[in-house]
Amino acid sequence: MAKSESDGDTRDPSHGEDDQVIVDIDSLTSSVESMMSQDLIMSDKCCIFRVPPILRRHSKRAYIPNAFSIGPWHRNHPLMQYTKKIKLKYLKGLLSRESNSVTLKELFESTREIEKEARSCYAGPIDVGAEDFVRLLVIDGCFLIELFRKDQNICLREKDDPIFNMSCMLQYLHHDLILVENQIPWFVLEHLFNKTSAKQSTQVEEPNLAHLALQFFANIVSSNPPNTNTHFNGTKHLLHLLRNWLVMSSRNDEDEQTRWEPMPSATDLVDAGIKLKVSDTKQRSILDIKFNNGLLEIPSMLIQETSEVIIRNLISYEQCSPKCTDRITSYAILIDNLINTTKDLDILTRRGEQVLPA
Repeated sequence: MAKSESDGDTRDPSHGEDDQVIVDIDSLTSSVESMMSQDLIMSDKCCIFRVPPILRRHSKRAYIPNAFSIGPWHRNHPLMQYTKKIKLKYLKGLLSRESNSVTLKELFESTREIEKEARSCYAGPIDVGAEDFVRLLVIDGCFLIELFRKDQNICLREKDDPIFNMSCMLQYLHHDLILVENQIPWFVLEHLFNKTSAKQSTQVEEPNLAHLALQFFANIVSSNPPNTNTHFNGTKHLLHLLRNWLVMSSRNDEDEQTRWEPMPSATDLVDAGIKLKVSDTKQRSILDIKFNNGLLEIPSMLIQETSEVIIRNLISYEQCSPKCTDRITSYAILIDNLINTTKDLDILTRRGEQVLPA
């Protein structure tokens, strides 16, 4: 029990007598022990994250889908309601294909078995029950699979296809599918892909899922096509696949430990006698930046509307994911340091020694 009086009365007379303060120590101890009994460390399976406020505040629009929600976190956004029918149309088309022998019931039953594992991939609460979550995974997952297949095979597209007949839809998708909060686990996609593969009932060869997905995003960062011979093992979701593509196509070692120093601006480098040059077109990754004998070689990056979005989301993923190296973050910091003024930008887009597209 708190002490109500003390030697030498120093109480403020305007407040009258001190109130007695009683603390239930047993209850306090029990509540903290209960809190400590919970999982205090993020599971190794977590790979889909909410963007931290410190990153989101710089550009909120870079993390919110425009038209298509994938996964649970943006499903109730008003703008996402208009594309629900497109997802169902794609699911119906996938199931009605003659070469596909799987039923909707089979997809639900098999996906229900991996529902808990899929839920554990989200580093944040999911306010949806098991039944609704399974429905969401099947509809969203089959939509993505059908999208990638139609992108690769024109014969699969109907005349009234709502996506490939409207260029704005593809622009929305190139934006929405790369958002860190707008993902479903890769193993769920692979599960649905294998269940709906033509191989189930025919001997038709089909490219693997990673190949199809990378072909869909082929020109989102670089004009160089993805290497279809690369095996992207351990992929966690679409955004992670794109990061793996950039990192694995780089000639620099992923595990190489480097100590970054502040990079001077392009103007300061030129004034110091450093020459800037676009890398040989054989370079396959924007990460392959080289400095040798006073020459700084930087691969050309394809600048388009989604460029900022993908870089920001890749940075968010790297900063939130344990054991993930900061390859994209370091690249973004380097480019940001190079460009401080319009003069810097002019140097990097100068014809003849173009580093960034003019």
